[in-house]
Amino acid sequence: MKMSVLIRTAPVLVGALLLASAPMAGPAAPVQSESQPVLPGYWEYTARALGQGDTETKCVRPSEINRFFGGLSTRHWQCTYPVREVGNGNAHFEGVCQDRKGRRVNVRLNGSYQQESFSFRGGAQIARGTPYIPASITARRLAAQCPANAEYF
Repeated sequence: MKMSVLIRTAPVLVGALLLASAPMAGPAAPVQSESQPVLPGYWEYTARALGQGDTETKCVRPSEINRFFGGLSTRHWQCTYPVREVGNGNAHFEGVCQDRKGRRVNVRLNGSYQQESFSFRGGAQIARGTPYIPASITARRLAAQCPANAEYF
């Protein structure tokens, strides 16, 4: 695959990586329930790939926690994660994200999480047989309550 295609695809990768979350440890937090590894509230998350980053803030309702933490899908990408291992503060995800045009990106991420933060490192593979491009996702909960003008997840 040509480098120009990879560079043009960087925003696609960032979007795809926003669809899969994986964590990194922060300060000590209360023990979390495995059914709800992170708390609802107002979150900031950043995805990075190919030296480009995209940061968003969203309000995440209790009913959206599983979708937020365990494999985001957006209006641009629909993702499935056949491999989803979450427990004891560690997570591993492997899956495929597909856009409306049928473009597919393989994603794999690993990391650790706490109730109010997570960070995943891994990569995205644009075409079968090509190397995974390094990527990361980090997130932190800004507040338990969302501001009045917050965009919902």
